Amino acid sequence: MSIRPLDGVRVLELGNYIAAPTAGRILGDFGAEVIKVERPKAGDELRNWRLYGGDTSMLYRTINRNKKSITLDLRTEAGRGIVLDLIRHCDVLLENFRPGMLEKWGLGPDVVNEANPELVITRISAYGQTGPLSARPGFAAVAEAVGGLRELVGDPDRPPVRTGVSIGDSIAGIYAAFGTVMALFQRERRSTGDAPAPLRERVIDVALNEAILSVMESLVPDYLAYGIQRERVGGRMEGIAPSNAYPCGDGTSIIIGGNGDAIFQRYMAVIDRPDLAADPDLRDNAGRWRERERLDAAIGEWTIRHTRAEALTLLEAAAIPCGPIYTAADIVVDEQYRARNMIQPFAVDVGEPEPKTVGFPGIVPVIGAQSLPIRTVGPDLGEHTREVLSELLGMSEAEIDALGVL
Repeated sequence: MSIRPLDGVRVLELGNYIAAPTAGRILGDFGAEVIKVERPKAGDELRNWRLYGGDTSMLYRTINRNKKSITLDLRTEAGRGIVLDLIRHCDVLLENFRPGMLEKWGLGPDVVNEANPELVITRISAYGQTGPLSARPGFAAVAEAVGGLRELVGDPDRPPVRTGVSIGDSIAGIYAAFGTVMALFQRERRSTGDAPAPLRERVIDVALNEAILSVMESLVPDYLAYGIQRERVGGRMEGIAPSNAYPCGDGTSIIIGGNGDAIFQRYMAVIDRPDLAADPDLRDNAGRWRERERLDAAIGEWTIRHTRAEALTLLEAAAIPCGPIYTAADIVVDEQYRARNMIQPFAVDVGEPEPKTVGFPGIVPVIGAQSLPIRTVGPDLGEHTREVLSELLGMSEAEIDALGVL
């Protein structure tokens, strides 16, 4: 499929790690030309994270798909000058350095705005570009704690734990991509001949901790309105019951969400507990939350007598929301994911004599009934340096070689 809503948009990505590259990935997924600037020789540190073979991790290949990689040394005047020249040909500058770093390099918003007065500047940092903590460094792990998420993850009798992915970076990257598209949309709406939007309206400022705070639902309002301090509740969700993970007889576990009033009645019929369905203390969600231990014990007694497949079949027949807890091995053979093109194969170097066909997660959201095709997985370091510098800036082979970045 050739559905590419952002075709014609060019992005210069100065980001590394996960947050800004996630934003660049989303823009690239939907057609933007994303030019990723990396350090000579080393590149983005993500190339070595979870590297089990070869010289480029699958994490890098995933997050930096649909991009071009060029190498420049931003510590040099020549490297910074080329970045400024490239900005004149771009619609978006995307970065996630510590606040003040671009300004230190002479590439702050005021400078790049002079080079391109219609440029959208998307910046991701730990705490944002302003405020008393703006200069403080921080990764997603810290942002997830400061944003309120970490306190709610895990069991109540143990210290808080982290989710198994860098969720703070990913959420911030999604917000950054959304903010970028909003700014581009605003630019397109302005009539031909109008002055560009003011610079302050074209700077998208995403803070990792604020991205987390924004998905914490009513955490803060509940505290201010009722004095409620949310606590860790393990596999449950505060105030919602019954909803949890339950063990099955074959050693697996399943998720069941039976917290709707009508659903609860059908749910209790499936597990053969009419007494619980008729209990007046369980007729609404507030009562079921108070009795969550009793409910979970009854449900667990039922699931443990069935295999995962048996339990899911019975629950699905009664339209009870439920599902298996998948591993990667389950995901890659799942018919639903395959039907929507959500696992897409590419031949990549994994450190073996021959490339290996590896499935990568598809593009979200779906447009046109199936996930759009990934054009390329994350590129080799500096793979497009000659192409970009020669085609956009007209540099000769000798001039590119003189940079010493290849």
